[in-house]
Amino acid sequence: MCLGLPMTIVETDGINALCEYRNEQRRVSVMLLADVSVGAKVLVHIDSAVRLLDEHEERLISEALDGLEASLKGQDCDRFFADLIGREPQLPEHLR
Repeated sequence: MCLGLPMTIVETDGINALCEYRNEQRRVSVMLLADVSVGAKVLVHIDSAVRLLDEHEERLISEALDGLEASLKGQDCDRFFADLIGREPQLPEHLR
């Protein structure tokens, strides 16, 4: 399974960027993105930023990753997926 991390751009030269997620820094390619700047939130797969994220998307992805971690530890994870309880999950607009 491949997971994307929501990372924040710390510095960039327009081709590569130093990104951070929970005190981990990683140098990633930003060549797939048209316009990136310091402070932008990006979704990173295999050391490439694949798209920009808004604050809401970043929060949902971070909470989902927290939920997966809790589940792997055998802890209750329902609170991390509260937006899914009682409704059918919907595909994000970009996947429809």
